[in-house]
Amino acid sequence: MKILFKTDDAWSGLILRVMVGVVMFPHGAQKLLGWFGGFGFSGTMGFFTEKLGLPALVAFLVIIGESLGSMALIAGFLTRFVALSFMIIMIGAIGLVHWPYGFFMNWFGQQAGEGFEYHLLVIAIAAALMIAGSGKWSVDRLITVKWKD
Repeated sequence: MKILFKTDDAWSGLILRVMVGVVMFPHGAQKLLGWFGGFGFSGTMGFFTEKLGLPALVAFLVIIGESLGSMALIAGFLTRFVALSFMIIMIGAIGLVHWPYGFFMNWFGQQAGEGFEYHLLVIAIAAALMIAGSGKWSVDRLITVKWKD
């Protein structure tokens, strides 16, 4: 259990987890709350289960992972677990939706959909967080320090 929370006091973990959390949160808020032009929980569940054919449990976990997971990551709580969740979500998004549109995002509106370059960046950042931990000013760090006593 200690390996789940173990982290150092590095700035890099803080910067990576806060930035990926801040970037992922609006995506989760779209899915959970309907903010930022999203469809909200029921709309997203319908899209994931009916259009993408995902099991309801998987759809639910994606919505919760992106929304609540983002907030946990910003706080540095269960960083390795959330990072792994983000990696799985991003791999799923590439495979189920974004692969056919190629690498690049749809910067100029000339593609039928969005490419997967963003998803690769999230995967790489999440992998770094899984290796290094959450770093400075994190709940995981507080737990690690208390655990040593």
